[in-house]
Amino acid sequence: MSSLSTGVMPTDVLVVGAGPAALAIAAELAEQGLAVAVLAATDPRELWPNTYGIWGDEVDALGLGHLLEHRWSDTCSYFGSGSNDPADPANSPTRHGRDYGLFDKTRLQQFWLERCEAAGVQWLRGLAEELSHGSGRSQVRYAPALAADLALIEARLVLDASGHKAVFVQRPERGPVAGQAAYGVVGRFTAPPVPSGQFVLMDYRADHLSEAERQEPPTFLYAMDLGQGRFFVEETSLALAPPVPYATLKQRLERRLAHRGVAIEQVEHEEFCLFPMNLPLPDLDQPVLAFGGAAAMVHPASGYMVGALLRRAPVLAAAVAARLRAEPAATSAELAAAGWLVLWPPELRRKHALYQFGLEKLMRFSEPQLRSHFTSFFSLPSAQWYGFLTNTLSLGELLAAMVALFATAPWSVRWGLMGMRGRELQLGLRMLGP
Repeated sequence: MSSLSTGVMPTDVLVVGAGPAALAIAAELAEQGLAVAVLAATDPRELWPNTYGIWGDEVDALGLGHLLEHRWSDTCSYFGSGSNDPADPANSPTRHGRDYGLFDKTRLQQFWLERCEAAGVQWLRGLAEELSHGSGRSQVRYAPALAADLALIEARLVLDASGHKAVFVQRPERGPVAGQAAYGVVGRFTAPPVPSGQFVLMDYRADHLSEAERQEPPTFLYAMDLGQGRFFVEETSLALAPPVPYATLKQRLERRLAHRGVAIEQVEHEEFCLFPMNLPLPDLDQPVLAFGGAAAMVHPASGYMVGALLRRAPVLAAAVAARLRAEPAATSAELAAAGWLVLWPPELRRKHALYQFGLEKLMRFSEPQLRSHFTSFFSLPSAQWYGFLTNTLSLGELLAAMVALFATAPWSVRWGLMGMRGRELQLGLRMLGP
């Protein structure tokens, strides 16, 4: 058994993790003048494997449009039945009228890394193993990457940003967690899988499937023209517990392409994506703070998170720094409480419950119901559906959007929304007092 290093390195905040959430919050905390250390099992400079999308208006509002690698103005979805009838509405895309962007993930990573390094963030390579609290501070024992002995670091506050399988964050058990699963390919194709210069948010056409297969959980195509003959296509399941297997998604993607006379010619990158959509909020009384997936910040209705990281990291960092400056003797529990209050205030908790309530409904919808639902959803005023997907509406505005959706949806969707089964009643009650 490894022995414990006797040297204890003190710091204000220890951030656990090396992904977008960890770097985003570490940069903001350090720029607040706090001593910050980042502990991760992997090198924070190691290239992230997945792609990250964001609406153009969202990134523009943050002044970070220069971090995009691609940007599309021709953005659309397909919610028709996908028959071979030329008059079928499936052949007429739903136009979104808003730009969509794909981050240059290397540039995004460097954006945060450079800020961290300029502000003096300390990098620690190792696997976090144990957490304890004593004398008002937190102690983390970890296994350094290049040493046999365990090491110890002491911090005023530990902030877990290690993803949805968080190292230290505690959360209640509320049944099966639904995952959004996707299998994608970046590469070249024998023919364009989407029209030139186009971004497709959701293509629910299913004419490549048999009637029996269309009774199975629906999947959709997320696709974009990357220019110079390169495309990114991804078969996606909105949310399901257990999630749709990668093998099924890959098979469906290949069949979808083949049905349209397209084959994969060259694979540059395969993407395997799986993350929880309805993770319960963490225990907000614990003496550890969280951020990103560890804090259940994935949008339960859309799966997006990077925009929220960029918007909310400065607010959270400012709250922690303000509490430390106002009360230099504040304990880890008191600092975490200040952070949790800002990260998950009552209104955001109610919105989260409302989104989860809606997701629970959508997971029960058949393919025709989903297509009808999204047709109605994107018929709402642009500000409403955009604010819904980016989680930028107030609670009142969100409720108004959902009422408008119910009023305009066909009865097949309304009946699906009104039926109460499973956890829906519990989620509804949490909207009243989460």
